[in-house]
Amino acid sequence: MMATKTTRVNSSIVAGLYAVTPDLADTQKLCELVEASLLGGAAIVQYRNKSANPELREQQAAALLSLCHKYSVPLIINDFLDLCISLDADGVHMGADDGDLAEARERLGSDKLLGVSCYNRYELAEQARAMKADYVAFGACYASGTKPAAFKAPLELIVRAHASIGLPVVAIGGITLDNATQLIQAGADSVAVVGALFSGKNVTAEHVTQTAKQFFQLFI
Repeated sequence: MMATKTTRVNSSIVAGLYAVTPDLADTQKLCELVEASLLGGAAIVQYRNKSANPELREQQAAALLSLCHKYSVPLIINDFLDLCISLDADGVHMGADDGDLAEARERLGSDKLLGVSCYNRYELAEQARAMKADYVAFGACYASGTKPAAFKAPLELIVRAHASIGLPVVAIGGITLDNATQLIQAGADSVAVVGALFSGKNVTAEHVTQTAKQFFQLFI
């Protein structure tokens, strides 16, 4: 099944705050927090919920897609290519073990975003570019609560990719308001944030919006 839209999602929109969803079973709460990030200036949203079953995953992704489009912001699906295609979401983000990039590009068509995790390896970014990816992501840039065992991606890798890869560069992993600036100065087009936006048992929508605004200001 091929994507049905005819206007390509421009990869230049991969810039600014990239909000990555937390693992929440409560769809209403999830949408409330994501909307708060959109109100604060999130430029792109990735739906990622490793603990959801297929039914909940589809329900949440559909709700978030509608919400993101209300704000003219693309929704990227983490890992699940079939879900992206069935919902007609705006793209998919894939890791090293999430399938064949060439197949993903073919199935998505030319109008969807394909993002690729490159961890701490520049050669993976070169392969992603050859497979017509739309952006590459490096990380963890700092110690990550979401992926504590992730490989460390040095700042020099962001500098190199920005200078030579020819695609938007996303930094991810342990990013906070205190360390995001050095990544942006190194050449990161976008910073992907989970914990600094959505962490805490009692996190509020107001807190998420305020934090998103502060990240937004870093790119101005």
